[in-house]
Amino acid sequence: MGTTLEALVQDHADDLTELQQKIGYTFKDINLLQLSLVHSSFAFERLDCRRHNETQEFLGDAVLDLTVGYILFSRFPELREGKLTRIRSALVNEAGLAGMARAIDLGKYLLLGRGEDASLGREKSSILSCAYEAMVGAMFLDGGYDIVQDYVRQTFGPLIEQGGDLLTSADAKSGLQELLQERYNEGPKYVLDAEDGPAHARIFTVSVLFRDQVFGSGRASNKKEAEQQAARAALDFLNIEEMKNS
Repeated sequence: MGTTLEALVQDHADDLTELQQKIGYTFKDINLLQLSLVHSSFAFERLDCRRHNETQEFLGDAVLDLTVGYILFSRFPELREGKLTRIRSALVNEAGLAGMARAIDLGKYLLLGRGEDASLGREKSSILSCAYEAMVGAMFLDGGYDIVQDYVRQTFGPLIEQGGDLLTSADAKSGLQELLQERYNEGPKYVLDAEDGPAHARIFTVSVLFRDQVFGSGRASNKKEAEQQAARAALDFLNIEEMKNS
């Protein structure tokens, strides 16, 4: 027999109170916060309504793009659109959002299915980043734009004040795309070469190609990070080639 969202709120009241203290916001509708912590694997196993956090994740993704974009636009009015886009991408990509989630120990509060929990789902960047977006989506639904804008300023502000250079280095894919487009008016192509390991601990190998030449490769526990590693290797390759020809 399954459970209800309201019952989950009662069962996890202390955890929900603790999390609200960490983020500095008290929900008027606590069900929204609870739902943002429900992974699909838990919903399909235990929850009567089968609702989970993916729709709030969708909303939170859009809200973060808007709020972070507005902060960057206001803070760096002299920067070009491409630079602002790369900084925003570096802030709100999977790795960056997972880092924000880990900073408040968000994994502790997640409700996961038995299999996902056993495979260390609370530590997976993909799950953490999605839950963080869902939580931001819940804040937007509960308190509106200004509440989320204040929260984003507090949490992302210190990173933004670094000035952007450190942030853009984290988003190698955008940097490689911009470089190749500027030089050749073409972009790179990413190819998945292999998937190794058991289902709960896959390792992805990705190559980045330009005009059928391999510029770099990467290996990671998720495809997006493998692509970032491949892009960083490609940028290193291009820098070396440029020095040789200079």
